[in-house]
Amino acid sequence: MSTRRSVLAVPGSNLRMIDKAKGLPADEIFLDLEDAVAPPAKAAARANIVAALNSPGWGKQIKVVRVNDWTTEWTYADVISVVEGAGRDLDAILLPKVLDGAQVRALDLLLTQLEKANGLEVGRIGIEPQIENAQGLRNIDEIATASPRVQTLVFGPADFMASINMRTLVVGEQPEGYEPGDAYHHILMTILLAARAHGLQAIDGPYLQIRDLDGFRRAASRTAALGFDGKWVLHPTQVEACNEIFSPRQADYDRAEEILDAYAYHTSTAGGARGAVMLGDEMIDEASAKMAQVVAEKGRAAAMTRTTSFVPPQA
Repeated sequence: MSTRRSVLAVPGSNLRMIDKAKGLPADEIFLDLEDAVAPPAKAAARANIVAALNSPGWGKQIKVVRVNDWTTEWTYADVISVVEGAGRDLDAILLPKVLDGAQVRALDLLLTQLEKANGLEVGRIGIEPQIENAQGLRNIDEIATASPRVQTLVFGPADFMASINMRTLVVGEQPEGYEPGDAYHHILMTILLAARAHGLQAIDGPYLQIRDLDGFRRAASRTAALGFDGKWVLHPTQVEACNEIFSPRQADYDRAEEILDAYAYHTSTAGGARGAVMLGDEMIDEASAKMAQVVAEKGRAAAMTRTTSFVPPQA
């Protein structure tokens, strides 16, 4: 699955911002038909998005469209317009405010019909369910397994905070009176565990104070430390910081690759077929290799290059 360190949100109603987004180094770009687009502008935004997806100038970004949620009158028209108009250039649909698996299955069925009707590869367009309320979190395993199209689980903090009556108006920061601690830890860990249990990626939501880059780094670093794959970004200034935070540090990547090479050598017949050995001052074993594999895979996905190498000891 493609890496999603940075997921850039772009209003579907803003042609200038869509065009600018094409040249940014975000791993994923989603063109929004939901919160960022006013009701009278939604029909025009669909046309903008179709034209943008069909136009040249895109890089290697994953291209996604966030439709409106199933409780609105716009969802079916969002999906039909975008898939019929630009299905060959669309990688996934981001479905907001998901309540249960039935809503994911409904989108799956509609996508399948559209793919068949338009000569598209059936099942290629993915689904990214967004968890934005208490009901969705309680049903997260059902949501995660509702369709083979599901690729990620995405946290939507603003709507979630409203749904549980959290006493704050600042998205991404701790509610006043809760500190020390992390008021979001249970929510984030529940999403992360469901994603890992079902082979999916876990994506954190946005940090709305776009001029506070230090605050963004602080919030992103918390979820990166937990093990999330990436985070939404709302402004070009957040993109590079996000890519950096959700990639391994060079020294960690080098060490991870060294551990994997050393473990492979020492567990082989040529290396003595040992299950636990010393690598410098550290003992490594199978568990060490599993931990190193996670870091190494993130580094490879970020196209990092090793600066060190493992040299087998002389006999």
